[in-house]
Amino acid sequence: MPHTVGIVCEYNPFHRGHLYMLEECRRSFGADTMLVCALSGDYVQRGEAAIFDKFTRAEAACRCGADLVLELPLPWCVSPAEGFAAGAVSLLAAAGCDTLAFGSESGDLTALDRLSDFLLEPSTGAEIRRLMEEDRSLSYARARQRAAQERLGEDARLLSSANDILAVEYLKAVKRNAYPMTALPIRRRGSGHDSQDAGEFPSAMLLRAAIGRGEDVSALIPQEARPVFEQTKARIRTDRLETALLSRLLTLPAERFDTLPDAGGGAGRHLYKALRAGGSLEEVAARATTKGYTESRMRRMLLCAALGIRAEDGRGVPPYLRALAFNERGRAFLGGGREKRALPTLIKPAAVRTLGPRCLKIFTIGAEAHDLYRLASSEPSAFKADEDWKRGPAIV
Repeated sequence: MPHTVGIVCEYNPFHRGHLYMLEECRRSFGADTMLVCALSGDYVQRGEAAIFDKFTRAEAACRCGADLVLELPLPWCVSPAEGFAAGAVSLLAAAGCDTLAFGSESGDLTALDRLSDFLLEPSTGAEIRRLMEEDRSLSYARARQRAAQERLGEDARLLSSANDILAVEYLKAVKRNAYPMTALPIRRRGSGHDSQDAGEFPSAMLLRAAIGRGEDVSALIPQEARPVFEQTKARIRTDRLETALLSRLLTLPAERFDTLPDAGGGAGRHLYKALRAGGSLEEVAARATTKGYTESRMRRMLLCAALGIRAEDGRGVPPYLRALAFNERGRAFLGGGREKRALPTLIKPAAVRTLGPRCLKIFTIGAEAHDLYRLASSEPSAFKADEDWKRGPAIV
């Protein structure tokens, strides 16, 4: 029976490294392998907007080999690494994936497994807190790595690499929930996560920067994906989006910041004070950054505040499977065994109104955020009110 491989992704934008990963999955299990992606929507885990909308990025992935692209609902897209991974893995497990594939700087599954087991031990949290109390200069991430170093030695080095950190969180999610999924780490090739080196596999950061400058990056995009991006043309103008986000943020009371995800320990009020001191979103996040509060955490919290996301919204598992794009094999997969899936499947977005109050709430948060996202398009004609309620999946 063919394998069904799940991939957590942002594809911001889809590039050669992503294509390589899809191809490696099929090289590992055969040409008939079913590839299911859990894609972040219009906003991504680093606390910013994606450069192209979710529909464009999903279609590009399907044209390059993915069979089915599901949307990871917004509250999980902008969660810390643990919540992001838990939400995406639960989505893929509910879809019926038997394998979880992920990019990794090390490609060392044995070491990643040991790290995930260590971080799942109840005593590990207490050890990390002890280290932070003994050395007030330690951030949580550094204390976690030091605790791992003391116990596991060289394996701890993996906690300094972006994709390996996420890989550990994926494995934790699988083990914590006893999902029947095996792991397939795929070692990254070419440029690093945030590298500015073009090379054979330019990073997503390099591509975003070039697109932002108005440069033609078509030669750096997989051939099958080029028509999708060329047809869309519209990208997000971060200056326009920033004005819209700030206009929302500056109307919020201090109490609202206490309700944000990751706002514990006074982080919400700390961020509110930094916001009231003025400046751009980047300046606010930098001002709020301390040894205890990372800049990425502050960026995510600002985005959650502006988009109306509260701490309870991203708890538990996403409540539905929404298809953004699929090919014929993906369509058949969605249609088969639907009644056995742990989550309802959403093809026509308006049907979410029949799925109960939690589904409706989560979808509405994302739909309103999508309207705001579209207002920041480089092409004014791209704005279509209530698009998320009307637009079905791309069929490739």
